[in-house]
Amino acid sequence: MTQTHDLSATRMAAAVRTREVSPVELADHYLARIERLDGQVGAYVTVTAERAREEARRAEKAVLDAADPAELPPLHGVPVPIKDLNMVDGVRMTFGSAAFAELTGFADDNVVAKLARAGSVLLGKTSTPEFGLPCYTEGAVSPPARTPWDPARSAGGSSGGAAAAVASGLAPVAQGSDGGGSIRIPSSVCGLFGIKPTRGRISQGPVVPDLFGLSTNGPIARTVRDAALMLDVMSGHMPGDLYRAPRAEGPFLGFVDRPPGRLRIARSLQPPVPDVEVHPDCVAAYEDATALLEELGHEIVELPQVLGPDLVPHFATLWGVMATMTPVPEESEHLLQPLTRHLREYGNRTSAPQLFQAHAALQGALRAAFPVMDEFDAILSPTLAMPPVPVGYFHDREPADNFRAQTHFTPFCAMYNITGQPAVNVPLHWNEDGLPIGVMLAGRLGGEGTLISLSAQLEEARPWIGRKPAIWTA
Repeated sequence: MTQTHDLSATRMAAAVRTREVSPVELADHYLARIERLDGQVGAYVTVTAERAREEARRAEKAVLDAADPAELPPLHGVPVPIKDLNMVDGVRMTFGSAAFAELTGFADDNVVAKLARAGSVLLGKTSTPEFGLPCYTEGAVSPPARTPWDPARSAGGSSGGAAAAVASGLAPVAQGSDGGGSIRIPSSVCGLFGIKPTRGRISQGPVVPDLFGLSTNGPIARTVRDAALMLDVMSGHMPGDLYRAPRAEGPFLGFVDRPPGRLRIARSLQPPVPDVEVHPDCVAAYEDATALLEELGHEIVELPQVLGPDLVPHFATLWGVMATMTPVPEESEHLLQPLTRHLREYGNRTSAPQLFQAHAALQGALRAAFPVMDEFDAILSPTLAMPPVPVGYFHDREPADNFRAQTHFTPFCAMYNITGQPAVNVPLHWNEDGLPIGVMLAGRLGGEGTLISLSAQLEEARPWIGRKPAIWTA
């Protein structure tokens, strides 16, 4: 039986404009599912039920009053949650931390304002780990985020709540953010399509600084078309942004129906992190994707190693300093998670010359790497080195071992946060245990359109929309 949450966000927006479904019906449907099912997956830290219903009522009135509903904004009446690292004026914001458990947002992040102007209805804030630092979503302010494909396993992070919501039918699409893989990791373990855009494509302001350019907002969705629509809505730089992406060749939504042509695609199974063993399931997904790309007529070549393990300490230096960027009152420091304290201590020990030396080393490596990577239209690798891991797999370790284990779980992702290149997770493979195993495609700077076109071709060749976890029909 077709249910409301079977509709894609794009189809949902069209149905609102033609009055086949009302924004109030949509809000009520998702709020009821969240109330009934969120305890199984831990997707939300805050649910804004009253606000959602009020926004839905206003959206419904706008449809009824519109002379031409086709001119309503692209996400009019579509429910969209916001990650709890992004501020929404008047809504609780915790940063995933007990130190901020009672904070109320005092401004809208630029990406939040863009989604609101696009007509979306706020369902609530999705759960995230403390300050978005780990690749799993477990902490002190909300239950662990779990993949609905096996609720004993983590939904990943740091956009774990966002991915759990979309994969469980508790939201049609979600906004996430990615500083070291935080959109692609949960998209992989939850069987979703996620885009980390080019650095500077989406504004980080006004509250969150983008000093290092590692992190960016981006969409998490069930279909390539929905993700492209979200990316169009979220894109745009604002005054004060340090980075600006190359201009896109038209709306990203247009690339979904544009054949990619024959592309030259490099592939690599060599992670830029030492002593990593890639799990056979992830190798199988990678080889399967290679075969499919060849079948579709693309040229596949091996990628020479362009960024090696010598860069890992430099990235760790930036990550530790990033951990210090959220100001925490001294009397609240004891409320922080052990991993957060460990990273902040490391960051606070880092001198200004050490920080700039790390940044310079990364920049020097990129100057040598880009001429090689720019020879290819896309680069294929596994998204992760392991299948979804049990809840507690990282969180229950000592901080140093925790961080090391995370780098071995997700050794491929952070490379593209360093380079600023766009990268996507494509959910093409499920292992024998029924767990999703994603593959990653990265593109040239500004090349989101090519990745969207290629991903849409893969989606058409091997549709994944029919794969749904058991909670979907609950």
